[in-house]
Amino acid sequence: MLNADIKSVSVLDEKKKRIVLQNIRFDINRGKVYTILGKNGSGKSTLIKSLTSLLPSEIYEINGKVLFEETDLMNTSEEKLREIRKKHIRYVFQDAANSFDPLKKLKYYFDLSNISPLKIEELLLYFSLPDYKKLSGLHSYELSGGMAQRLLIVLALLANPDLLILDEPTSGVDYAVMNLILLKIKNFVRDNDKSVLIVTQDINFALKSSDFIAYLSEGRLTKFFTPNELLKSPDEKVNTFINSFKEMSNASA
Repeated sequence: MLNADIKSVSVLDEKKKRIVLQNIRFDINRGKVYTILGKNGSGKSTLIKSLTSLLPSEIYEINGKVLFEETDLMNTSEEKLREIRKKHIRYVFQDAANSFDPLKKLKYYFDLSNISPLKIEELLLYFSLPDYKKLSGLHSYELSGGMAQRLLIVLALLANPDLLILDEPTSGVDYAVMNLILLKIKNFVRDNDKSVLIVTQDINFALKSSDFIAYLSEGRLTKFFTPNELLKSPDEKVNTFINSFKEMSNASA
């Protein structure tokens, strides 16, 4: 479904060009959940934004090719890109509140989905959000960060994309909500033959949710491992990341 072959992503400034990602190659197939693990600042958000040319061209330079159903997303019209982002590849970013227009009530986004209020109500109830009538009359700034994030997931699922991309979906949510997200992701992929790409530093969530996991460090991405393969990986950086996560988990237990 999606094939990424990104030779480099560079940040441009007046003095020089700095490479932040290089030699990023992977495939995403239908019916699977993929996760890219990495520390804060490792470039995970930059990577997922580069896939559909969401990075501002005056700041970033992308050298490579990303094929989605035979369309090269690095070499197509802005109109085609908007269509693909709307119908086929949907994002849920970590800074959920900034994904909404604060001047518009949330009913505006429900209306854009062209989905019946009853169907919307089902998802709102599932994610422990206020009912359709109440939410419709609110603005995004009246939601907590966790509520805004869950609502973005609802809106993305209503769009029924071929590929759903989630940026740190467990940040700012409690264990119960994390499990709701986990189950919904698995059902979405299984029942609809769709795919999900997650970027996160939450190893536990990655292991529970994913069919394949890769690790991003110093601008480079490992191959995708199964969860069991990841835990047994001979890669020193992967092992260091896993062990540091285990140490933090044990310390907080």
